[in-house]
Amino acid sequence: MNYFKKMKGHTQSPPRVSVVETLWSWVGSFLGIVVVALIHYTVLDRTALTMIIGSFGASAVLIYGAVRSPLAQPRNLIGGHVLSAVIGVAAFQFLGGIPWLASAAAVSTAIAVMHLTKTLHPPGGATALIAVIGGDTVHQLGYLYAVIPAGLGALVMLIIALLVNNIAPNRRYPEFWL
Repeated sequence: MNYFKKMKGHTQSPPRVSVVETLWSWVGSFLGIVVVALIHYTVLDRTALTMIIGSFGASAVLIYGAVRSPLAQPRNLIGGHVLSAVIGVAAFQFLGGIPWLASAAAVSTAIAVMHLTKTLHPPGGATALIAVIGGDTVHQLGYLYAVIPAGLGALVMLIIALLVNNIAPNRRYPEFWL
């Protein structure tokens, strides 16, 4: 019975953030995604490289909307994406013939490695999964996927986060680097 009682929750939901905080989150996420997308569509689109991946949308929520979260800090953002990308590529290379197993192995191993390296960043799980299910464009990148788009895209978003999140007097980013 205690098992099911845990599912009821034990605290109230957090208070609503201010309109100003919401606006800063919008501005940061817009600029972060637009810069990464512009690099992709104006510079890399004609090459075999890609710059924007779906997991960056979730990273934007953290680094522009939850700036104080330990999961949103630079170490977590960069480390989580890069390590997860490497793990996802390895999972595809070793288990790609069994996509359901490669998918599970990529995400689960990425979570474990992020825990062990103190780089837990939930979008990293998606980055690992994209390495497995991303199709030929992603698969042809091989381990370069960890550099472009995962590493470079996360770095661009980090730079925008540093610039935008520190403009407002009541916001500060990051809380820690290492």
